[in-house]
Amino acid sequence: MQIIFDTNYLSILEKIHQINPVEYGKTRNYIDGAVTYLSPYISRGVISTKQVLEITLQKGYKISQIEAFVKELCWRDYFQRVGQLKNLFIEIKQPQSPVFNYLIPSQVVSASTNIEAIDNAIRLLYQTGYMHNHHRMYIASIVCNIAKSHWLHPAQWMYYHLLDGDWASNACSWQWVAGANSNKKYFANQENINTYTKTNQKNTFLDHTYEIFEHLEIPNELSYTHQYDLQLTLPNFSNLNINNNIPTYIYNYYNLDPLWHKEEIGNRILLIDPNFYRKYPVSKKCIDFMLALSRNIPNIQFYTGSFESLMNDYDLQKVYFKEHPSNIGYFGIQEDRDWICKEVSGYYPSFFAYWKKIESYLHSQSTVSLP
Repeated sequence: MQIIFDTNYLSILEKIHQINPVEYGKTRNYIDGAVTYLSPYISRGVISTKQVLEITLQKGYKISQIEAFVKELCWRDYFQRVGQLKNLFIEIKQPQSPVFNYLIPSQVVSASTNIEAIDNAIRLLYQTGYMHNHHRMYIASIVCNIAKSHWLHPAQWMYYHLLDGDWASNACSWQWVAGANSNKKYFANQENINTYTKTNQKNTFLDHTYEIFEHLEIPNELSYTHQYDLQLTLPNFSNLNINNNIPTYIYNYYNLDPLWHKEEIGNRILLIDPNFYRKYPVSKKCIDFMLALSRNIPNIQFYTGSFESLMNDYDLQKVYFKEHPSNIGYFGIQEDRDWICKEVSGYYPSFFAYWKKIESYLHSQSTVSLP
């Protein structure tokens, strides 16, 4: 499977225009479905959920026609709202149970689970930084609910490799599958995997009816575990050309928006904070992807160090940045991210409760242009 994520901004915009939201709703759960491949650009803040929805609605679709597509965009915003108020390194609702280890199955890491669809998906992740959402759920279910590993370290392993790695979406989803952010655990048997991944395997450790999954012994294919080495390799940038008479705009792993204050003169700095990446380690492939996307921002400069050291080294005065819970030690003028509905904020214990508020807003006085 050949997947290449173009980093040119105009090409990214063209991908938005190519979306078929109706087909997406019908086929998105299938491995060959009409998915958008936009998630790396949304996660890196190059484009926003609001921007994608606006462009799509301008084609004349009604919300009712593309509700599944709109809901998926809103799921992203929902997880971000959870991340604003919850510590996503611990369980959101209740402890995962049972937990036999806090590691990750070695056979998952080495793509040798003997589940064809799963092993292929892991190899594709290593090669491209991409994994279909259904595969993510399958793997989380195998790791947490079959191998009975705690969700945190495996979630860090997956986040480390994903080009669209977003800690809120990733952590909330792993916890949802593990029953730590939901009322029940998520299981998928071999028949389900075959259906959505177009495989035809039988007699695997997942080839059972759902009634017995809670009582299964850990299979041999998942019996070995280890600590995955989240190696961190950061570029070292230090020398900046700063004009202290103009504002400074701070970009980072979650904000690479080339339109942000585009018409205004300012110092534009991509902050590569080692403290952030030690807490949220990512692969060199992800770092390189970030750097390539940042080239869409005119006159961008790069700085490796903390926000505090940047301020001290260059005596920055008027500093702007976009809000994000992971912004370590930031101060200055904080601006909102681009939400589909900024009026709906705070913590909602379920997406359904959040969606009802969003749905009402979209059908009344939404900030997007509804047909």
